[in-house]
Amino acid sequence: MTTTMAPRRRDHMIKAYFRRTNEGFEPLELAHSDWNWAHLHGVSVSGLLACGAEDALRGLDREHFVPARFHVDLSRPTRAAFTTVASEVVRSSSRLTQIDVRLHQSGNVAARGSALFLRPSENPDGDIWTPSDRGAPPPLSIAPASEEPRPPYIGSDQPWSARFGDHQNAGRHQTWHTAVPIIIDEPMSTFQGVAALADTASMVANWGSAGIGYINTDVSLTLARRPVGMEIGLRTLDHVQHQGVAVAAVEVYDRCGPLGNASITALANTRRALDYSAHERAEAQTLTAEHTTGEASGRRAPGAMPQP
Repeated sequence: MTTTMAPRRRDHMIKAYFRRTNEGFEPLELAHSDWNWAHLHGVSVSGLLACGAEDALRGLDREHFVPARFHVDLSRPTRAAFTTVASEVVRSSSRLTQIDVRLHQSGNVAARGSALFLRPSENPDGDIWTPSDRGAPPPLSIAPASEEPRPPYIGSDQPWSARFGDHQNAGRHQTWHTAVPIIIDEPMSTFQGVAALADTASMVANWGSAGIGYINTDVSLTLARRPVGMEIGLRTLDHVQHQGVAVAAVEVYDRCGPLGNASITALANTRRALDYSAHERAEAQTLTAEHTTGEASGRRAPGAMPQP
């Protein structure tokens, strides 16, 4: 059985995921998952974990370090409820800082992440092979440069567009996003933006001719540099599936070129696969891929999400 999801319209909602209070964070409506309005989607969860990691890094006066690796475990649904963030500096040396961060709800760990920050220096001498085929943003005539949050653009066997129904095919998928602020009334770093959008790697890599039939249980982001802005692209590099388990990798880039990669592991969700074939002319009406697809977080309706 497949499911055609009609996303909630969020056009007039506050364009941020959380509000910071003296005690923690209150989720705003934009953080709610289309799978289940009582849950948070993975984009907001990943973004808040990145905020916690950077808050700890700021306390060490190491904001110039590169966020080289960021891993998030999404092993259970995260509720749309009051949330606190706890971070721990696991190691800090002259060249690296490792920070673990956890989201707590009602005294329990709801999600966890790990960030590795490296001190930048200089490249060594010599040439190293790199691929010549790199992801690139949509033409400016389709997606003009903008730091304002907006619906994502999608490319596949069909040209770039904001119509999800155009891209239900077995082609190589890619998306182009403008990141949504994580915390209202607070400046968002480019690392927080790309860390949040890394969760959409599941949609990019797992979308095929029959829709999206996998849900991701984690996401790992690796970066050689910080993005130059809030516009981020993801393009599928590899996808392997066997007996209901999938692993996939996407490249991550901005308008200046490649940034790094993101990888996910996923479980089959054949009974509730998302089918966009009925929405060939449907325009993306909301601000992130998860809001349009309901899939990127790996969240579903109560009782529908298998536990790893």
